[in-house]
Amino acid sequence: MKVEIWSDIACPWCYVGKARFEKALAAFPHRDRVEVVHRSFELDPGRAKGDVQPVITMLTRKYGMSEAQAQAGEENLGAQAAAEGLEYRTRDRDHGNTFDMHRLLHLAKEHGKQDELIQVLYRANFAEERSVFSEGDERLVELAVAAGLDAEDARKVLADPTAYADDVRADEREAAELGANGVPFFVLDRTYGVSGAQPAEVFTQALTQAWGERSPLQLLDQGDADACGPDGCAVPQS
Repeated sequence: MKVEIWSDIACPWCYVGKARFEKALAAFPHRDRVEVVHRSFELDPGRAKGDVQPVITMLTRKYGMSEAQAQAGEENLGAQAAAEGLEYRTRDRDHGNTFDMHRLLHLAKEHGKQDELIQVLYRANFAEERSVFSEGDERLVELAVAAGLDAEDARKVLADPTAYADDVRADEREAAELGANGVPFFVLDRTYGVSGAQPAEVFTQALTQAWGERSPLQLLDQGDADACGPDGCAVPQS
């Protein structure tokens, strides 16, 4: 079974939702037969690469809330994260464009390191003091290496703005086609969708239901035909 997760590194509920999903997946009896793929979704695709601002400032301008309201929201997110065993800095975080991170995630997918990289990026953005937005490409290279990628491979991707750009845009178009207007958005076997950072129990129910309704292989009986098996191949008799 395949589970696709549309998310953004700038999305705190994606950070929390990933932990809740993984809690459900860890207890799922068929977890070893579940493939998880991370898909790209930008919350702020129009923001220029160098446009970095404090999270509180972004929230007040985007949603028209007061600084006190924005800070209260961050404190609530910190409590939600802590309940899942996650670290979360409720003050002095910043916000910026995540397009290059998504391009690196597609590089990581090719090397079987996608989950490692997204977790490293989440932790760097939400728990560490250093910014993932304002220190330039070398900060992202450092994080890519921490996830097990080659530094030069990461530098080449970041130096070429077209590298994996089409893959990111394809993911975003597909999200729109599937009706996702926010993240995290989980799609199980292209049959069930789960929107938002739901409790682990909801993910458990979704995994169980999707697994139980998987269609078994339907064989079309065309009569006996020659085939190869564990005991060898049928040899035509002259």
